[in-house]
Amino acid sequence: MRFRFLTLLCTALALSLGVAASASASTGNTLTVWLQVDAQNGWPGVVAAANNAFESSHPGWTVNVVYQQWSNHLANFDATIAGNDTPDVIEMGNTEMTKYMASGAFANLGPYKSQFANSSHWLAGLQASATYQHHLYGVPYYAGSRVVTYRSDLFRKAHIRTLPRSLAQFEADMIKIGKMEKHVKGFSPMYVGGEDWYTALGFVFDYGGQIAAYKHGRWVGELDSKNSLRGLDAFKTFFDDTQAKSTAKLDGTNPYPYTVYSQGKTAVLYGPAWYTCCTTAKGGPNYTKVTKQFVMPSHIPGKPMPGFLGGSDLAVPAQSPNRAEAVAWIADFTSTASEKALAAKGNIPNATNLLSHSVNDQAAERSWFVPQAVNWVNVENGNILKTMLGAFLSGQLTVKQAATIASQNIAYTLNQPS
Repeated sequence: MRFRFLTLLCTALALSLGVAASASASTGNTLTVWLQVDAQNGWPGVVAAANNAFESSHPGWTVNVVYQQWSNHLANFDATIAGNDTPDVIEMGNTEMTKYMASGAFANLGPYKSQFANSSHWLAGLQASATYQHHLYGVPYYAGSRVVTYRSDLFRKAHIRTLPRSLAQFEADMIKIGKMEKHVKGFSPMYVGGEDWYTALGFVFDYGGQIAAYKHGRWVGELDSKNSLRGLDAFKTFFDDTQAKSTAKLDGTNPYPYTVYSQGKTAVLYGPAWYTCCTTAKGGPNYTKVTKQFVMPSHIPGKPMPGFLGGSDLAVPAQSPNRAEAVAWIADFTSTASEKALAAKGNIPNATNLLSHSVNDQAAERSWFVPQAVNWVNVENGNILKTMLGAFLSGQLTVKQAATIASQNIAYTLNQPS
């Protein structure tokens, strides 16, 4: 998932590991696995358990896990494909799969599907992202909806006694807390990196808009449609009411939202449920006991706002000579026990029979996904959505002007030969 959609701390360490990516192919009885740094920092025990299980059932084999950054892992992978030196297993954001499946970069895992736990109950959205022309090229790893993480002490201090059931009420609550905490330098009632398109597009889909539509054999940009513009206008109003203009060109990774939270400079985050892991800074105030979560409310009272159901899939590069072993490791890493452990860390497990009644799972009731287009990854890499948001939030363009340009660029990109 590119939840998406999601990098954690220890960037310097992860970058140092990533430098070795191009030289990380399998040699001898070594199985090379590329995972994102989310796993390194969020659930290292799950990774260790899978490695131990695999090595116990495959004497003489060792697992070499190389942690990657979302920002450059595709460039690293492309380099290994060109050099015929790919890893044996790679984690891919679910929005990144289509391009590589279409190009033949991944092995067909359909014949092995029965080896994966709960495969008959996989989340439809994740399974669809790993399927191309009716063939399975990836195994659902985990999903993540977006929820509101908040400081209950500030809500109590502002005399907010009930959780908001509508976007209007939520916005009013945020304005109230902002006025109450205006003495705190740099405080934003709800911290949002303005270019965090996962947040902004939730508003678009909440108002019935969409990113693009496939019509008469071609992709058409839809961000400048009536409903999409209503959603973008609502996002701009919400943004203007809840933070400073200085965050308009931030994308939610510098600084990380949970860093702002741990510094006491916001009351609310909207993002992955695992944000609760990092809301207390070392040597700083401890917000663990007052950190709670609820579902982001829609502009329609009583409904959740549609959230990006991002996630990750695990694929086996077609060049790997260790396909059977790669499948076995993936089976260990996505076992029922592993998926339950991931759920305990705030992720959504990969199968419906493993879901609970948590806030995270409730938030997935209404969700949205990016267009299923081969060239979608080029839209992301081209920062088309980020550019649009930064332009109208900073006042460089109107919402309609920025959305029109973005729609044109999205249509152009999606319609290019793959």
